[in-house]
Order: sequence, then C-alpha cells, then structure tokens
Amino acid sequence: MMSANNSTPLIYLVDDEFAIRDSLTLLIESSGQAVRSFESAENFLDSYDPDHPGCLLLDVRMPLMSGHELQTELSNRNIRIPIIFISGHADIADSAKAFRAGAIDFLEKPFDNEVLLERINEAIKKDISFREEFGKKRRIQDRIDHLTTREKEVLGLIVKSHSNKESARILNISNRTVDVHRASIMEKMHADNVAELITMVMYSETPDINLQEERFH
Repeated sequence: MMSANNSTPLIYLVDDEFAIRDSLTLLIESSGQAVRSFESAENFLDSYDPDHPGCLLLDVRMPLMSGHELQTELSNRNIRIPIIFISGHADIADSAKAFRAGAIDFLEKPFDNEVLLERINEAIKKDISFREEFGKKRRIQDRIDHLTTREKEVLGLIVKSHSNKESARILNISNRTVDVHRASIMEKMHADNVAELITMVMYSETPDINLQEERFH
C-alpha cells in the first residue's frame, strides 16, 4: 500500500444515506483500503486527520452543510484533500460548480464499482505527490529561513546571477566577505554548486500542485 510520511492512506466517505455509506465502505475495504464514513460534513470536519494522505468521497446534497459548502469550507481552511463527488441527483450545474472549485472527479449514482476504485487510487497517488512536493518545498524554505539577513541578501543576488564582485559592490562589502557568505549559504542549503542552489530556490518559489490540473476523464 502506498504511503507518505509513513502514514496509511485513508478514504473519507461523507454521505447522509446509511445504505450508501455501508455499501461503499464494504467495497473500499474489500480493495484493501482504509475508509472512514460520516453521515454529515460537520462530523467529517471534526474527525479529519491531515497527517494521512487520501481522498474524500463526497455527496452533493446533504442536510445542513451540502457537499459544495463543505468543499468551500475545506478551501477556506487550506485543506487540499482530493475530492471525488458522488451524487444521484446532480445536474450539469452541480458538476460544473464542483470542478470550478477544484474537485478532481464527479460520479453519478449508480456508478461502476471498478471505476470508482480506480478513481480513488488515482486520487491517493495525486495527494501523495502533492504532499511530497510540499514537503520538499518546506524543507528548502526552512533552510532559507535559517540564513542570516546578510546571507539572504547574498542569496538573492546569486539567484539573479550576480558575480561575487557585483554582489560586493551592491552590498558595499568586500569580495572576501561575499565569499564567506556564499560558502555559508552553500553549507546551510546543502547545495553542491551554484546551479543546484539556484534550482532549489526557484523550486521553492513555484506554485503548489493544483489538484484540479489533471482530472481523471
């Protein structure tokens, strides 16, 4: 089974109909995946564990908080779990709204069980990929945060391809001082050369993976 940060993937199922929750839970567990089911969006929010990769199977129309409203709330909380909507009463407007807000798939009941399991596996892979990229960026940013103010200034000039001499002139310091700062930066950033250092900084500044970029259609 796939994992990220030694965490077992979890499939969250939110549907107000017991029969749906029961049948889908049995189906998902039969495929070897772990599943947690909830009868309401509120119960899911109270129990969601961000340390586990996974995905969310979400009904559209539910009492109190609808699937769309839960999707909005997750976005407000900066929770990036992949969402697969499931619905027996949806229309084109529901589907379009879900995709615009970042859902990765929208399945109408009744749906093919094998198709659902395939979508779940793809969603988990996508979530793990996002988490791995986010983790890499966070580690690089942590290294940058531990640089001194002057080292950050020198790093900024390195990224802009300024030479030691140019950096020294811009910062009004000696070439030797720039050399010392560059050596310290390379060590703290765990970079073997300037090209790798620049690549790391640029990578850390790229936007996070958009879960909506690749739908499974």
